[in-house]
Amino acid sequence: MTFGAHIYLWMDGWSDAALPLLGSARALGLDCLEIAWGDEVEFDLAATRREAQRVGIGLILSPGGVWPMECDLSLPDPDARALARAWHRRAVDVAAEIGAGAYTGAIYGHPGRVERRGPTGDELTRCAEELNSLAQYAADRGVRVVLEPMSHFRTHLLHTPAQLSRLLDLADHPNLAGLLDTYHMVTEVRDYAAGVRQVGRRLWGIHACENDRGVPGGGLVPWGPLAEGLAEVGFDGYVGLESYNSGPGGLARRRGLFNDPCPDGDVFVTQGLAFLRDLLGAA
Repeated sequence: MTFGAHIYLWMDGWSDAALPLLGSARALGLDCLEIAWGDEVEFDLAATRREAQRVGIGLILSPGGVWPMECDLSLPDPDARALARAWHRRAVDVAAEIGAGAYTGAIYGHPGRVERRGPTGDELTRCAEELNSLAQYAADRGVRVVLEPMSHFRTHLLHTPAQLSRLLDLADHPNLAGLLDTYHMVTEVRDYAAGVRQVGRRLWGIHACENDRGVPGGGLVPWGPLAEGLAEVGFDGYVGLESYNSGPGGLARRRGLFNDPCPDGDVFVTQGLAFLRDLLGAA
């Protein structure tokens, strides 16, 4: 398996000043680093690619900075979908330019847009058509497109493994895959093993943290059933540690987390990697 972590364990956003994190993340035993991109994120793409290659660490890109609400592939307004199409294509271009192997997240809609109803057939059809097009665009550039369900507090479109599997069926492109987040699953899924089986071989990755966004282990997440499900489907993909730094000035407070999930990113990685390697090795 490939073990990684999100930059939010340490910092708010990526920049040229953050380049030393690539080497220190590799020294902690990580295989890859997930970088959040948005309209406000500016950095030398070639420099990030060179440094990642120099230290031997892979990269993943996800939308996590400023992302206009009108950039939503599921909206009925064709102009809004055109904006979203262009925005996500630019993200894919950034991923390709830095050498990232995947572009992953709630790409099907926009986190924070939650209708008080389930997804309609029209929404899913529009979304699937747009995702098929984006997946081909990304395939031509060597980037995988990976969809992440989020809890019903963040989206009404996709919050269970079953819904993820259905959307992957509708979009029907070999360059599309799925990622399950142990934090978001807590409010949506009772049987983690069954959830993993529903996605099956199309499961590209796991975001790993506890129900309180803390270090994996000791919380409410049923890690045993998760590991059993991963073993059943022959999972050998990406396992990424994800949380928000809760040290002084960290991102956690601005994300609405008022506990202390990640006071130190290095400690989070060290403890999280030890737990996950034991868990998944045993499975």
